[in-house]
Amino acid sequence: MRKLIAGMKISLDGKTEGPEGVADWVDAWSDEYGISEQVDACVLGGAMYPGYEQYWTAFQTDPEQPNPLSGAMATPGEVAWAGFAAQTPHYVLSRSLTSAAWPKTSFLRTLDDLAALKSEPGKDIYLMGGARVASSIIHAGLLDELRLIVYPLIAGEGSALFSTLERRGLELRHVEEISGGRVSMVYAVR
Repeated sequence: MRKLIAGMKISLDGKTEGPEGVADWVDAWSDEYGISEQVDACVLGGAMYPGYEQYWTAFQTDPEQPNPLSGAMATPGEVAWAGFAAQTPHYVLSRSLTSAAWPKTSFLRTLDDLAALKSEPGKDIYLMGGARVASSIIHAGLLDELRLIVYPLIAGEGSALFSTLERRGLELRHVEEISGGRVSMVYAVR
């Protein structure tokens, strides 16, 4: 069976977003947790997908221009991820969304649909979130691995990744300090 691997960028106090609804401490969204060679599908929540599609479409269309959502120029990693995203099937976990601009986008209506996707042949699947979707998937026992990039700051107010979960054991598989005082951690979910 394919593994479902979540990748999240969080503050030291476990926040995925600040009080304004964005992770303003993340300079570039191109950190891909060393996962692109391992996966052949991506899963996102319905709340996250429209902005994700808009953000990466801008870098796919014209990587030499500032992204209209962030105002920032594409990093080399963002250009690479934009190319990967254009070629990779994306699945949106949503009961309400029915259309997407990207042709390789499909919709999963239930967590049972996600479980069925995991049982299909292929490489592993990358769960990009957001936090509510990741929490519900962990709660349902469908997540196999959690990859975190922890930023060296206390965000204070904002959305916490783990605010709605009961206790669950994790097994540390890898830890590495990366640039800017960040720490990359990989956990198996039990």
